[in-house]
Amino acid sequence: EGAAEGVFAVALTLLVVSLEGPRSFNELMHTMRGFPAFAVCFGMLFQVWWRHYKFFRAYDLEDSYVIVLTGCLLFVVMFYVYPLKFMFDSLFAGLLPRRGDAPHPMQAYQLANASAIYAVGFMAVFVVFALLYHHAWRCRAALELSELDVFEARSAIGHHLVSASVGLLSLILALTLPIRLSPLAPTAFSLLGPFHWA
Repeated sequence: EGAAEGVFAVALTLLVVSLEGPRSFNELMHTMRGFPAFAVCFGMLFQVWWRHYKFFRAYDLEDSYVIVLTGCLLFVVMFYVYPLKFMFDSLFAGLLPRRGDAPHPMQAYQLANASAIYAVGFMAVFVVFALLYHHAWRCRAALELSELDVFEARSAIGHHLVSASVGLLSLILALTLPIRLSPLAPTAFSLLGPFHWA
């Protein structure tokens, strides 16, 4: 678990490692324009860390299956730091126009491809969490889980599969929609709230 926390720390560092300290007020303002995207990425990575932390606090599982799944989770987190940052940099560049230093807007086919990459990573994270909780549920007798613990494990499986299904929907939209409708692929993530509520 300590190694996992180290990987999350490195992933957060990668969000800012390309930033050089500002040497003028203009450079400071340029850096500050990237704050909204950084804040969202930080929040999302923190959520992944928190879910991982919560799992290991709830279940005393350290077998090879859990180790392999944790390795998969850490791989996805490390690999998807830059796609995550790119997606939100692009989003906020469109919402908060910049002068001169704005990233080039993506063409429709590029948005579709970037959305597909992001959706695969999103889906992978929550499939891993669903598998972790399913493993805890299978080991409920050995872990001596109470009825409430078993219910919470099953609820967590469903919760994470709902998240993964939204990622799958976004991926399908990115790969199948006409190029002119490609913005609908990332918009699909707005369904997370209603789906989880339902």
